[in-house]
Amino acid sequence: MKLWHREGGAGGKDAPRLVLLHGMGANADVWLPMEKHLPGRWIAPDLRGHGRSPHGGPYGFAQFASDVAELFGQDEEVTVIGHSMGGAVGMVLASGWFGVRVRKVIAFGVKIRWTPEELGKSHALARTPAKLFDERSQAVERYLKVSGLFGLVDPASALAQAGVREEGGKFRLAGDPLTYAAAGPDLAKIINAMHAPLRMGAGSNDPMVNAADMQPFDPRPFLVDGAGHNVQVEKPGELWQLIQKDLA
Repeated sequence: MKLWHREGGAGGKDAPRLVLLHGMGANADVWLPMEKHLPGRWIAPDLRGHGRSPHGGPYGFAQFASDVAELFGQDEEVTVIGHSMGGAVGMVLASGWFGVRVRKVIAFGVKIRWTPEELGKSHALARTPAKLFDERSQAVERYLKVSGLFGLVDPASALAQAGVREEGGKFRLAGDPLTYAAAGPDLAKIINAMHAPLRMGAGSNDPMVNAADMQPFDPRPFLVDGAGHNVQVEKPGELWQLIQKDLA
């Protein structure tokens, strides 16, 4: 699995890198608003089944982490910044099982509590074929709604357009619906297996997670005031200021 990825920043080949991992249904372009704030080397992949990376199961957090590890050399040191599902993938990568040395994981917007109804809905989505739209604009609108970016992102922007692809003269979301089968991991077990410090946070208005959810794993999670689930898009500068303190 060769993941599509974008990378940049200053520093030599031996300088530690930031790994930016997106959430379920999104792609690496959700980091575009934040990239200008990053001073050092960074890399942002589209995870398996998302964006411009190939589709192909099985989909699971260990598989996502293994794919990401292939972007690095043996025992290369990285710091993970992960949004939503990407935060959980970063936690798995920090287990030490994949030949990458994770210095720290900073995870925000990670959903911790899953109800049976939510899991049922995700698994139902995984079994539903991708919907085809006659117009690209229709597919873009659907992508923005599914990813929580509707109203935050210009539909004509590169960020929005990266969420869809053409197929047989019609348009569909770029993500593979089967990725939703990976929803609902047991975060407590994943965190117990980590060999790196964990920092957690969220937007203060994030409907998926709150401070009380995070406190068993990070007693003092950070909150970005007034932001919702996609903090890296809504308030990238404020998010980076908080992250930078944890990287010092």
